[in-house]
Amino acid sequence: MAHLTHRGWAIEAHRFRLGHQELDVVARLGELVAFVEVKTRTSLAWGAPAESVVWRKRRTIARVAEVWRQRHGRPGDVYRFDVIEVRVGEGGGRGYRVEHLEDAWRADRGR
Repeated sequence: MAHLTHRGWAIEAHRFRLGHQELDVVARLGELVAFVEVKTRTSLAWGAPAESVVWRKRRTIARVAEVWRQRHGRPGDVYRFDVIEVRVGEGGGRGYRVEHLEDAWRADRGR
């Protein structure tokens, strides 16, 4: 969340829950609302963090995002789905690297 707020985003929700399902972060930049899935990895052995957001997870996020939109959305808002990848221990150290993948997928694409 610090990564987003440092770049001017306002955090609208953190861990917005609908039953057992949740949105990691809902962030706003003016009329743009991003539903953000955060994925952390210490190794790329199983692929990049964003690769784990498969169609089933995307479908779940889209469903919960629609409920958030109905409850908290504003007229004129524009919505998108982002992924933030956090890679821990990047370069063999204790640091981390954050990459923000904007508009990572569309709810109307594919399944």
